[in-house]
Amino acid sequence: MGLDFLITALIVVIAPGTGVIYTVGTGLAQGRRASLAAAAGCTMGIVPGALAAILGLAAVVHASALLFQAIKIAGVLYLIYLAWMTLSDRGPLNFDDRGPSARGMWQIARVGCLINVLNPKLSIFFMAFLPQFVDVAAGGVALQMAGLSAVFMALTFGVFVIYGVFAARLRDAVLARPRVIAWVKRMLAAAFAGFGLRLALAER
Repeated sequence: MGLDFLITALIVVIAPGTGVIYTVGTGLAQGRRASLAAAAGCTMGIVPGALAAILGLAAVVHASALLFQAIKIAGVLYLIYLAWMTLSDRGPLNFDDRGPSARGMWQIARVGCLINVLNPKLSIFFMAFLPQFVDVAAGGVALQMAGLSAVFMALTFGVFVIYGVFAARLRDAVLARPRVIAWVKRMLAAAFAGFGLRLALAER
């Protein structure tokens, strides 16, 4: 594993995507502990995509138009659902000053996990991304890819925690201003809807 992999992976992780938006939104709405649950859920949602790439299943998703479309449609509908939940002040992005319960923490993590699981582009990304940094001559390709995936997940969790904790520090200022809360909810809902539209237009 070289420095080139770490730099490239970090750039990919830092770039704002659905997981980043969800983690930041959760930190603003529910606080630091909730943002950690969101970061953990988004990170665990990477596992299926990484496993698919390691086991070669990502190639099946890429080759099968029906399977790709089915997962994509599920992902699009889920993002639209999140946008609606955000606007209706329900679910993990509810701006509740009491913070989440233990059950709520599991719900937050589950939503984050599903965001990545229902994105068929993730497994295809890993299929294209990981092999570039594998030393075929050294053997143990699957083991190398598993190690790279683990590092990618660790970077994801670390960066998402930073995003979430920073957002949580702004939470009190947001909660004190109902008008700001309204704008934040609209922006989060628009972001989820926008990512849903982008996924809907995505091709294999």
